[in-house]
Amino acid sequence: MKIGIPRALLYYYYFPFWKAFFEALDMEVVVSEETNKGILNKGIKESVSEICVPIKLYIGHAIQLLNKEIDYIFVPRMVSIQSGEYFCPKFMGLPDMLRHGVKGLEGKIITCQIKSDSDDISAPENYYPMAEVLGVTKEQIQVAASVAREQWIGFRMFNKSGFTAVEAMKMIQTNDSLEVLLNNQQSSKPVLRIGLIGYVYNIYDPFLNMNIIEKLRELNVDFITFDMLEEAQLQEKIKDMEKTLFWTFSNKLLGAGLRLFHEPTIDGIIHLTAFGCGPDSFMGKLFEFESDQTGVPFMSIRVDEHTGENHLQTRIEAFVDMLKRKKFIA
Repeated sequence: MKIGIPRALLYYYYFPFWKAFFEALDMEVVVSEETNKGILNKGIKESVSEICVPIKLYIGHAIQLLNKEIDYIFVPRMVSIQSGEYFCPKFMGLPDMLRHGVKGLEGKIITCQIKSDSDDISAPENYYPMAEVLGVTKEQIQVAASVAREQWIGFRMFNKSGFTAVEAMKMIQTNDSLEVLLNNQQSSKPVLRIGLIGYVYNIYDPFLNMNIIEKLRELNVDFITFDMLEEAQLQEKIKDMEKTLFWTFSNKLLGAGLRLFHEPTIDGIIHLTAFGCGPDSFMGKLFEFESDQTGVPFMSIRVDEHTGENHLQTRIEAFVDMLKRKKFIA
């Protein structure tokens, strides 16, 4: 049986788990191609215009998988990975959105409901509803979930060691960590270090963000993202707040941002967000307040299907130039 996984949204956080899980059940995992204009256009055509571009991309990736002769597309219903917090409603409704709203996906969606008290989503009870469709037993699902958990923990270990999620995926899949480390080394010591704050699907999809990570590296700028921090570090600055956000990953970003604004080694903060994201509208304003109080330069970059690469590159270069002037001339 071939199981398709769209290269979008939480692919950049949970793909190592899902891949190991299905392969442990003797399934073949098929991933959609890297994001391109054609995939985006397909997603736009099948989406309501008001929805954010990451969801449009996900829909485009799901449609692209139909060309790969898959049996099912795995679209989990992400509900909660933290007590009292939830995922964006679009994540919770994603299986229904695709199954009932996109032509050609009827009967192609396999789903389950993910609920957990932590980022660890390996509880086999989450995946039992798929047993009959996959033709496996609950005992097999238990074994597969355990195998997948070990793979995901290894991925997160590399990620929290300072490697991007994409690099960490390569390392855990090929066991060739030295090669990735050498390729990731910069020719000279970075002159600046910034906090790059954004959801994994905005930060790590090079088409969506016009390859912002490579642009920063070309400018000899080091960066840290929220997924490179430990959970305790993310919670440190928000645990005493009277009220946090309702959405788990938004709180992770908020915690990372508030921490990095007070980190002496950080020269500036960039918040990368998709146009139309409700939670980010709250968070961006909180970051502006924090920037005013700490004096740490802050820039917000919003992307959508109309964003031009030259515009983004100009803004990044200008921000980096100002940080250099502040650091070396002030």
